[in-house]
Amino acid sequence: MPLQAPDIRQAKRLVVKIGSALLVDRDGLRRQWLSALALDVAEARTRGTQVILVSSGSIALGRRVLGLAPGALALEQSQAAAAVGQIRLARAYEEVLAPHGITTAQVLVTLEDTEDRRRYLNSRATMETLLGLGAVPIVNENDTVATDEIRYGDNDRLAAQIAVTVGADQLVLLSDVDGFYSANPKEDPTAQRFDLVETITPELEAMAGDPISGLSKGGMKTKIMAAKTAVAGGCAMAIMEGSVLRPLKALEQGAARTWFVAQGDPQAARKRWINAMKPRGTLKVDAGAVVALKAGKSLLPAGVVGIEGNFGRGDPVEIAGPMGEVLGKGLSRYTAVEAVQIAGHRSAEIEGILGYPGRAALIHRDDMVI
Repeated sequence: MPLQAPDIRQAKRLVVKIGSALLVDRDGLRRQWLSALALDVAEARTRGTQVILVSSGSIALGRRVLGLAPGALALEQSQAAAAVGQIRLARAYEEVLAPHGITTAQVLVTLEDTEDRRRYLNSRATMETLLGLGAVPIVNENDTVATDEIRYGDNDRLAAQIAVTVGADQLVLLSDVDGFYSANPKEDPTAQRFDLVETITPELEAMAGDPISGLSKGGMKTKIMAAKTAVAGGCAMAIMEGSVLRPLKALEQGAARTWFVAQGDPQAARKRWINAMKPRGTLKVDAGAVVALKAGKSLLPAGVVGIEGNFGRGDPVEIAGPMGEVLGKGLSRYTAVEAVQIAGHRSAEIEGILGYPGRAALIHRDDMVI
């Protein structure tokens, strides 16, 4: 049976990346295009798809307001432009989505937020909560504080990391090109577009050029890097030309694109990632907790009877049964010191013990392999 391309109508959790050149032109914000995209988002949500938007455009919007000259900006100028542009970008999304009854939320991240496990868990928990409450997170790199050392530098890779963080099953990069080609189609008329990519080989990577539109930073090399991150995390990824009104509708109806096929599903990929980590400690649990864990429940402090090791929040730990048998592994939501304090207690008692309202689970079931 031939390999089938993903169907955007089947997405459970969809991340859409919007490039600067699509959102902002020489005259400012492309309001009509953004309103049409809002229709796509509303339609996706109607069929049960949760949507996250990773949007460029804050610097492009802000530099116009501040009257900054065309061309490369100094770091402090970029940060100033982002500070002005982020307000306008968030307001624009709110204005086009609100008529559809959709609540928007602004989420600003840096590279450090997804590389550091503690920040990663916090980001994941925040976006999971927003999605559960029916909001559409609008994610952007926090350009007002990010320096070159802690930057993604392009929203293609940021979108892929966000997709993996939230366990999305599909990622769509709305770009100024209609897919991945064997060469730069602007320079080579014989270049061929790949409709479906099952495996990202070194030969395929070597084909990536760097067509730059002038407003956006991400070239094809960054898109291939994004695809490698996404598919390894169980998320299929599409590259398509997004300037048409209602681009997601166009993708649904067969518009030109390249799909990169996911390697497994998001949950399985996450479990493999956790299982490959070296544990920093051990949580020993009672017989009741063993039953709950095997039934797919989270590990609550009440079921923990012993703690070994010196671990921090977000660190991997082993989970051991009453006889010392290893049951699995997970990412702790508390430090070893905090875990010792709350072990054996009900979740409702955590705030009284630690002095602040912590999370109910010591290890959430999504952060655990049994």
